Amino acid sequence: MSTLAVERSVTVKAPVEKAFRVFTERFATWWPTSHSINPQGYAAAFIEAREGGRWYERAPDGSEQDWGRVLTWEPPHRLVLSWQLDGDYSYDPDPAHASEVEITFTAEGADQTRVDLVHSGFERQAKPESVAGSVGNEGGWNGLLLRFGDAVEGREIRALSAA
Repeated sequence: MSTLAVERSVTVKAPVEKAFRVFTERFATWWPTSHSINPQGYAAAFIEAREGGRWYERAPDGSEQDWGRVLTWEPPHRLVLSWQLDGDYSYDPDPAHASEVEITFTAEGADQTRVDLVHSGFERQAKPESVAGSVGNEGGWNGLLLRFGDAVEGREIRALSAA
Protein backbone atom coordinates (compact mmCIF):
# COMPACT_ATOMS: atom_id res chain seq x y z
CA MET A 1 0.00 0.00 0.00
CA SER A 2 1.26 3.46 -0.89
CA THR A 3 2.07 6.04 1.73
CA LEU A 4 1.83 8.87 -0.77
CA ALA A 5 0.33 11.91 0.98
CA VAL A 6 0.45 15.68 0.76
CA GLU A 7 0.76 17.42 4.13
CA ARG A 8 0.53 21.20 4.47
CA SER A 9 -0.01 23.61 7.38
CA VAL A 10 -0.74 27.27 7.89
CA THR A 11 -1.10 29.31 11.08
CA VAL A 12 -3.70 32.07 11.05
CA LYS A 13 -4.37 34.93 13.45
CA ALA A 14 -7.90 33.96 14.44
CA PRO A 15 -9.64 31.78 16.99
CA VAL A 16 -10.26 28.18 15.95
CA GLU A 17 -14.01 28.77 15.53
CA LYS A 18 -13.46 31.57 13.02
CA ALA A 19 -10.83 29.59 11.09
CA PHE A 20 -13.23 26.63 10.79
CA ARG A 21 -16.11 28.89 9.69
CA VAL A 22 -14.02 30.60 6.99
CA PHE A 23 -12.80 27.24 5.68
CA THR A 24 -16.30 25.78 5.51
CA GLU A 25 -18.96 28.51 5.37
CA ARG A 26 -16.90 31.00 3.37
CA PHE A 27 -15.11 28.46 1.16
CA ALA A 28 -16.00 30.38 -2.02
CA THR A 29 -14.28 33.55 -0.73
CA TRP A 30 -10.83 32.01 -1.01
CA TRP A 31 -11.20 29.15 -3.52
CA PRO A 32 -9.89 30.37 -6.92
CA THR A 33 -12.10 30.50 -10.00
CA SER A 34 -9.31 28.75 -11.91
CA HIS A 35 -9.91 25.56 -9.90
CA SER A 36 -13.18 24.57 -11.54
CA ILE A 37 -14.28 21.43 -13.33
CA ASN A 38 -17.74 22.60 -14.41
CA PRO A 39 -17.78 23.15 -18.19
CA GLN A 40 -20.20 26.03 -17.61
CA GLY A 41 -17.67 27.96 -15.51
CA TYR A 42 -17.35 28.78 -11.83
CA ALA A 43 -19.45 31.04 -9.62
CA ALA A 44 -18.89 29.53 -6.15
CA ALA A 45 -17.99 26.37 -4.25
CA PHE A 46 -19.63 24.91 -1.17
CA ILE A 47 -19.13 22.43 1.66
CA GLU A 48 -22.42 21.30 3.17
CA ALA A 49 -22.26 21.45 6.97
CA ARG A 50 -22.93 17.81 7.84
CA GLU A 51 -21.55 14.31 7.46
CA GLY A 52 -22.70 13.00 4.10
CA GLY A 53 -23.01 16.56 2.77
CA ARG A 54 -21.81 17.53 -0.67
CA TRP A 55 -18.58 19.30 -1.60
CA TYR A 56 -19.35 20.94 -4.93
CA GLU A 57 -19.21 23.95 -7.20
CA ARG A 58 -21.91 25.96 -8.93
CA ALA A 59 -21.59 27.68 -12.31
CA PRO A 60 -23.07 31.08 -13.20
CA ASP A 61 -25.94 29.28 -14.98
CA GLY A 62 -26.82 27.40 -11.74
CA SER A 63 -25.49 24.02 -12.87
CA GLU A 64 -23.62 22.11 -10.19
CA GLN A 65 -20.65 19.75 -10.26
CA ASP A 66 -19.75 17.50 -7.32
CA TRP A 67 -16.16 17.23 -6.08
CA GLY A 68 -16.79 14.84 -3.20
CA ARG A 69 -18.55 14.34 0.11
CA VAL A 70 -18.19 15.37 3.74
CA LEU A 71 -16.95 12.24 5.53
CA THR A 72 -16.40 13.76 8.98
CA TRP A 73 -17.92 16.96 10.39
CA GLU A 74 -16.57 17.90 13.86
CA PRO A 75 -16.76 21.70 14.18
CA PRO A 76 -14.61 23.55 14.96
CA HIS A 77 -11.73 21.08 15.09
CA ARG A 78 -11.88 18.57 12.23
CA LEU A 79 -13.24 18.09 8.74
CA VAL A 80 -12.65 15.18 6.34
CA LEU A 81 -13.68 15.41 2.69
CA SER A 82 -13.63 12.80 -0.05
CA TRP A 83 -11.83 14.01 -3.19
CA GLN A 84 -13.61 12.31 -6.08
CA LEU A 85 -11.62 13.97 -8.83
CA ASP A 86 -9.43 11.77 -10.97
CA GLY A 87 -6.01 12.51 -12.49
CA ASP A 88 -7.68 14.49 -15.28
CA TYR A 89 -9.77 16.51 -12.80
CA SER A 90 -13.00 14.85 -13.82
CA TYR A 91 -15.55 13.77 -11.24
CA ASP A 92 -15.45 10.04 -10.47
CA PRO A 93 -18.74 8.98 -8.86
CA ASP A 94 -17.21 5.79 -7.40
CA PRO A 95 -16.28 6.56 -3.76
CA ALA A 96 -13.88 3.58 -3.81
CA HIS A 97 -11.59 5.69 -6.04
CA ALA A 98 -11.68 8.79 -3.84
CA SER A 99 -8.73 10.22 -1.98
CA GLU A 100 -9.34 12.08 1.29
CA VAL A 101 -8.60 15.56 2.55
CA GLU A 102 -8.42 15.86 6.35
CA ILE A 103 -8.24 19.34 7.85
CA THR A 104 -7.66 19.87 11.57
CA PHE A 105 -7.90 23.17 13.41
CA THR A 106 -5.80 23.49 16.58
CA ALA A 107 -5.91 26.54 18.85
CA GLU A 108 -2.53 28.05 19.62
CA GLY A 109 -3.37 30.58 22.27
CA ALA A 110 -6.56 32.63 22.36
CA ASP A 111 -6.40 34.10 18.88
CA GLN A 112 -4.23 31.90 16.70
CA THR A 113 -5.02 28.61 14.94
CA ARG A 114 -2.80 26.05 13.25
CA VAL A 115 -4.57 24.46 10.30
CA ASP A 116 -3.13 21.12 9.20
CA LEU A 117 -4.22 19.54 5.93
CA VAL A 118 -3.42 15.98 4.90
CA HIS A 119 -4.51 14.80 1.45
CA SER A 120 -4.04 11.03 1.23
CA GLY A 121 -5.41 7.87 -0.36
CA PHE A 122 -4.04 8.63 -3.82
CA GLU A 123 -3.33 4.93 -4.37
CA ARG A 124 -7.09 4.45 -4.96
CA GLN A 125 -6.85 6.56 -8.12
CA ALA A 126 -5.66 5.61 -11.60
CA LYS A 127 -2.88 8.25 -11.62
CA PRO A 128 -1.78 8.55 -7.98
CA GLU A 129 1.56 10.31 -8.53
CA SER A 130 0.01 12.78 -10.97
CA VAL A 131 -2.76 13.80 -8.58
CA ALA A 132 -0.43 14.01 -5.56
CA GLY A 133 2.06 16.12 -7.52
CA SER A 134 -0.65 18.45 -8.75
CA VAL A 135 -2.32 19.07 -5.39
CA GLY A 136 1.04 19.33 -3.61
CA ASN A 137 2.46 22.16 -5.70
CA GLU A 138 2.19 25.95 -5.46
CA GLY A 139 -1.05 25.97 -7.45
CA GLY A 140 -2.42 23.25 -5.17
CA TRP A 141 -2.73 23.10 -1.39
CA ASN A 142 0.37 25.27 -0.80
CA GLY A 143 -1.18 28.28 -2.48
CA LEU A 144 -4.73 27.44 -1.47
CA LEU A 145 -3.89 27.50 2.24
CA LEU A 146 -2.18 30.89 1.82
CA ARG A 147 -5.37 32.20 0.17
CA PHE A 148 -7.40 30.72 3.03
CA GLY A 149 -5.13 32.57 5.49
CA ASP A 150 -5.73 35.81 3.58
CA ALA A 151 -9.51 35.30 3.88
CA VAL A 152 -9.34 34.50 7.60
CA GLU A 153 -7.20 37.54 8.37
CA GLY A 154 -9.17 39.91 6.14
CA ARG A 155 -6.39 40.56 3.62
CA GLU A 156 -6.73 40.83 -0.13
CA ILE A 157 -6.73 37.30 -1.52
CA ARG A 158 -3.44 36.64 -3.30
CA ALA A 159 -3.12 35.15 -6.78
CA LEU A 160 -1.91 31.58 -7.00
CA SER A 161 1.65 31.00 -8.14
CA ALA A 162 2.11 29.13 -11.40
CA ALA A 163 2.19 25.39 -10.91
